[in-house]
Amino acid sequence: MSGRDGVRMDDQEVADLLQDNLKVQVASIGRDGAPHLSTLFYVVRDGCIAFWTYAASQKIRNLERDPRVSALVEDGTDYFELRGVSITGKAEILRDHDSIFEIGSAVAVRMVGATTLDDLGELGRSMVEKQATKRVAVVIRPDHVATWDHRKMA
Repeated sequence: MSGRDGVRMDDQEVADLLQDNLKVQVASIGRDGAPHLSTLFYVVRDGCIAFWTYAASQKIRNLERDPRVSALVEDGTDYFELRGVSITGKAEILRDHDSIFEIGSAVAVRMVGATTLDDLGELGRSMVEKQATKRVAVVIRPDHVATWDHRKMA
């Protein structure tokens, strides 16, 4: 095996990479057609990257107008350490409180390295509840996924 096939990751390797990392770079399309890039904390929900963000944010205005999205999770410093997952697809914006709270809670728990929302205490739960009233959740539904793990080249 050589070239792209030689560095492609299998499903378990992708799952491990997504578990090992906390941030995703998300690109939406601005009104003028230019890419709008932002970095967000994420979780994996039903095999898809999910995050929450402010409902009035530029990325949400862009995704309301055009749901096409690109996302990148990568790590490594040296060329022969690089590995990543690049996803193109459609953004599904969730506006119901239960979904926003569920995804927001999972993101908050993951951000601080906790196990459950209860680990954040009453103050943490209260903060997530308050934020959920101002935010939406987004699930990226993939159309195409590209992966690479340059460690396989060594």
